[in-house]
Amino acid sequence: MSKVLMKGCEAIAEAAIKAGGRGYFCYPITPQTEVAEYLARRMPEVGGVFLQAESEVAASNMIFGAASAGVRVFTTSSSPGISLMQEAMSYITAAELPAVFVNIVRNGPGLGGILPSQGDYFQATRGGGHGDYRMLVLAPSSIQEAVELTMLAFEKADEYRNPVMVLGDGLIGQMMEPVDFSAVPAPNPPDKSSWAVTGAKGRRPHIIKTLYLDPDRSEALNQKLTAKYEMMKQREVRYEAYNMDSGRPLILVAFGTTARVCKTAVDDLKAEGIEVGLFRPISLYPFPMQEIRTLAKKKSVKHFLTVELNTGQMLEDVELAVQGNKPVSFYGRQGGNVPSPSEIVEQCRKYLQ
Repeated sequence: MSKVLMKGCEAIAEAAIKAGGRGYFCYPITPQTEVAEYLARRMPEVGGVFLQAESEVAASNMIFGAASAGVRVFTTSSSPGISLMQEAMSYITAAELPAVFVNIVRNGPGLGGILPSQGDYFQATRGGGHGDYRMLVLAPSSIQEAVELTMLAFEKADEYRNPVMVLGDGLIGQMMEPVDFSAVPAPNPPDKSSWAVTGAKGRRPHIIKTLYLDPDRSEALNQKLTAKYEMMKQREVRYEAYNMDSGRPLILVAFGTTARVCKTAVDDLKAEGIEVGLFRPISLYPFPMQEIRTLAKKKSVKHFLTVELNTGQMLEDVELAVQGNKPVSFYGRQGGNVPSPSEIVEQCRKYLQ
C-alpha cells in the first residue's frame, strides 16, 4: 500500500485522471479552483484537454459536445457555478450522455462565501435544472472516499449514459489526508461507437439531440429516462451504518464531513456508556429510503436526528422515509460554521432523556 498526502481538490483531480477523464472544461470559483490549477499541469501530461472557458455556461456546453464524441469528460465547480451549469445538465441528461460534475459546496444563498456548506442538497438531488431529470449523486466524507467515488462516478456515468455528481462541501476540497490510489480499480470505459459522434464514414450518422416537437416522442424519452432512474434506485443505493449492531434509541442521520463530526460524537457518547447510532447516506440520489424506513419500524428506535450544514434539506427525505413512524428532529449550522462533536453530544442528550 502506497499513500500520498494530498489536498482534497488535488486528489479529486488526480482521481479523474486515473479514471480516464481526458476532457476537463471549467471556470474558476473557490473553494475548488485548485482542481483546475492541478489539471492545467496534469492534463497535457496524459494527452488530455484542459480548457478554462469564459463562463460556467460555456464550460458546461463544452462538456455536452465532448461527451457527444465519447470522451470521458468532467468539470468541477462550486454552488453558484453549478447553478449556471444546470441548463446544460438538463440537456446532457436528455441526450443520454455520460459526464461527471463535481460540486465543492460553499455557503449561500447568493454569492455567500467560500466556507463549507451542504446547502446544495436540493439542487443536486431534485434535478435543479428544467424538466424531469435526475443524476446519481454521491457524497464522500473523506478524501479517500472522494477519490473512490470520483472514479466510480465515471463508471456509472458510462453505465447509465447519464450525468453523475460528486457532492462534497468545502472541507472535502480543502482538507489534506493520506490517499491510496492503488486501492481503486483501474478504469474500464465501454465501447461508445454505437452512439458517439465520431464521424460517419461507412455508416449512417449518429444524431444527438434533445428537441422533440412530437409530444409522443418526447413522452417516450421521459418514460425511458424514468425507467433509468428506477434502475438506479434498485442498484445504486449506498450508505454506512455506524454503531448500529442493534437498534438504537436515537439515530443520527448525516452525510459528508458532517457525518464525521457525528461519528466522533457517537464515539464520545459510547465512552460514557450511551449508545447512539449513525446512518450516513453515501448516495444522496437515490436516497436510502427503504433502509431508513426499516429502521423506523424497529421498536428499539425512538428518534431520528438529522445533522446538516444547511437549514434542513436532507431532513425532508428522512421524514419521507420514516413516514411518521418515529419523530424526526433537525440540527443545522449555516454560513460556513461547522458543529463540534460536543455540540452534537449536547443535541443528542436532549432526545435521550
